[in-house]
Amino acid sequence: MHDTTVLLIELGAVILGLGLVGRFAGRIGMSPIPLYLLGGLAFGHGGLFPLNATEGFIEVGAEIGVILLLLLLGLEYTASELVTSLKTQYPSGIVDFVLNATPGALAGLLLGWGPAGVLALAGVTWISSSGVIAKVLTDLGRLGNRETPVILGVLVMEDLSMAVYLPLLTALLAGVGVAGGSVTLLVALGTVGLVLYLALRHGRLISRAVNSETPEMLLLVVLGLTLLVAGIAQKLQVSAAVGAFLVGIALSGETAENARPLLTPLRDLFAAVFFVFFGLSTTPSQIPPVLLPALLLAVVTIITKIITGWYAARRAGISRRGRLRAGGGLVARGEFSIVIAGLAVSVEPRIGPLATAYVLLLVIAGPLAARWTEPAVDVLRKRLRRERPADGDASSVPAETPEPLKR
Repeated sequence: MHDTTVLLIELGAVILGLGLVGRFAGRIGMSPIPLYLLGGLAFGHGGLFPLNATEGFIEVGAEIGVILLLLLLGLEYTASELVTSLKTQYPSGIVDFVLNATPGALAGLLLGWGPAGVLALAGVTWISSSGVIAKVLTDLGRLGNRETPVILGVLVMEDLSMAVYLPLLTALLAGVGVAGGSVTLLVALGTVGLVLYLALRHGRLISRAVNSETPEMLLLVVLGLTLLVAGIAQKLQVSAAVGAFLVGIALSGETAENARPLLTPLRDLFAAVFFVFFGLSTTPSQIPPVLLPALLLAVVTIITKIITGWYAARRAGISRRGRLRAGGGLVARGEFSIVIAGLAVSVEPRIGPLATAYVLLLVIAGPLAARWTEPAVDVLRKRLRRERPADGDASSVPAETPEPLKR
């Protein structure tokens, strides 16, 4: 009875605090995600007011938050749009991998880590946070923007790439031979391929079977199906987030339209819990020793992600402003980076604090970059335009008009 009472008090205080923080962030015109994370740090292990009773509940809620974020993201697009995006965005996916995995791999080599640590840190710097970015796009009201499909195309390429990357990393960390790693990889690829096939060929039948005129029944069926598929995907070495995203892709038409308003409040609640849990799982005392290398790595990969978004948006024929918004929108790292670091920490313990500090920096910088990259570049361009005429007047005096030649 006492434990339940403490749990209710702590959980009520956390949710109330999230609501107040969200209102404050809305009034000053910023995303509440950085404030959620800082709140998690304050209430985590080594923080100001550690929470004990609700830690297990918040951990499960965080998993549900990521799943719901990706489910709602998948509901925005059909399977045919996904395939078209993959066909058109694969060059951007290659550029994304080269530009953003390379800094992590080089940092791992410079730190003297082994192959598993190098591969893991490359993944930490490569993969953007679909959950954070989906929340930021919603907060900023950009789901209907022209550059949003480009951002989602890059994210989909990354999320589906995890179906290849995570089994390879797991096999390398476990010291499994080539045969064992190949079997794991084939199972993961087969799972993704099967779900995509069902979504493309039988998406209407699935939507019709799931749909219900009763909101309560529709909510229960969609949520239950999503959690079931996400759990099976996780069991088969495919990310639960990818499984939830594919469920959203499979549901289309009237079913998707009816499910979206029912699931949105749940998504917002559990997404906030996810960001709080991320802060709770971080011990503040571990951050200062690795802050400088994490900061250098963050600065480099902010630039490379902005270049990635610019390149992808330019290929889609989007204007300069949209290219900047696409680049800033891809900066955030989050759940996948933490998953990768968690897998590798048993082999390379130093990756834990470094990845945590790195992700904390970019999960705070990501929403800010999405909001301010375009205005900041515009201000810089205006200043340069103002300075150019002044520099020209000071450094170069117009040449005198030559006298006409005498005959």
